[in-house]
Amino acid sequence: MIMRKSIWKVFGCVLLIALVSSLLFAGGCSPKDDTAAISGNPIVIGGALSTGFLYGWDAERAIKLAAEEINTAGGVNVGGEMRPLKVEIMDTRDLEPGVPVSDALLAVEKLILEKKADFFIGGPIRSEAALAAMDLMSRHEKVAIFTTGFLSGAFKQYLTDDYEKYKYSFRISGSAPTMVGEMLAVFDSLKDDFGFNKAAVMVQDVAHARGGGDIMAEQLKNRGWDVIGPEIYPTGTLDFSDGLLKARNHGAQVLFIWMDMPESVILLKHYREMELPALPIGFICAAEQPGFWDATNGDGEYAVAHLVNAGNAPVEATELTMDFARAYEKKWGLEPEGYGTSSSYQAVYTLVNAIERAGTIDPDAVIAALKETDMMGVYGRIRFDEQHQVIPSLDPAEGAVPQLIQWQAGKRETVFPPSIATSPFKLPPWMQ
Repeated sequence: MIMRKSIWKVFGCVLLIALVSSLLFAGGCSPKDDTAAISGNPIVIGGALSTGFLYGWDAERAIKLAAEEINTAGGVNVGGEMRPLKVEIMDTRDLEPGVPVSDALLAVEKLILEKKADFFIGGPIRSEAALAAMDLMSRHEKVAIFTTGFLSGAFKQYLTDDYEKYKYSFRISGSAPTMVGEMLAVFDSLKDDFGFNKAAVMVQDVAHARGGGDIMAEQLKNRGWDVIGPEIYPTGTLDFSDGLLKARNHGAQVLFIWMDMPESVILLKHYREMELPALPIGFICAAEQPGFWDATNGDGEYAVAHLVNAGNAPVEATELTMDFARAYEKKWGLEPEGYGTSSSYQAVYTLVNAIERAGTIDPDAVIAALKETDMMGVYGRIRFDEQHQVIPSLDPAEGAVPQLIQWQAGKRETVFPPSIATSPFKLPPWMQ
């Protein structure tokens, strides 16, 4: 049984995660400083990000790439004055186990008071920290575009309940309720194509994952699925054997996972060792990265990961998607890395577009311009609804389109939505 595997095997997995993460992050270099060639005062973009984790470092890289491109092209036209962008990143550590929300808020305050951030792009990443940061943005009148990790449906509720207070916050990436709807469409397809009707749900003990897992389980039951779970695991968990054994005993054909912790790679390795006859699918941080195949020696094949927005792996979603993918790979030496990459890059261009239309960096004017945004972006048409959430769609011509990838023969193939898919879903041989 997995729970009796040698402690050295688990320890090896942990070392593997640390090594892969460090190699992926250490490979990049800082972008050159183009601000000196532009005469106006810099517009400072603050990035409050948990930089030791995927959803932080890929956002940092994407923000810096976009800022460098814009500065190289001449900067931002603010009422006729060309001004450069300056990016200031501060580590919130909010994805680390046990780090309190107050630490993330301290990083946000330092960006405001010490680094003089004019705008925020990125995080905080953990939903609990991001929701708390929305109060700081309001107090200091700082326009923020959240791009990574922050999936809680409470974002829109905050805007609905007190718009004037929270009007400074926008979200240009997906939300848990929308993503659940997208995933339910995938489950309907799996039921139609393969006759599946049993699922097991395993989630991380964080707000958006707990909420999303509960909704998924309830909605699947309403659709006629036989569901067990959610099984809930604290951030940093190394042993997932109990949930996997329960899934086997239940006869689950789909293993639905909602985890943004890197330890989910251990879950998938255990799944492969068991040859569990269930398709692993969900929001799985470890399976998003381009280095996942090598990190697992191919054991991650058939895993399906929701990347939230298209462009977080190379795909031809719009005319801009592959341009972004090529620029990212040229700059950082690897393909776009997963959730938070394309949305953070797009957020910089969306903010600049709003500033130039407003002709000023005055917060109220920029808010008004952001509300009127209608532009084609890396992952589809970019517009915001009344609660400042980017409008989603399965058609990139109409809205922000998602992307689900499946690892097939060493590649991240896009399997959903059909409008951008490069391959159908494939089942592992032990399920056929």
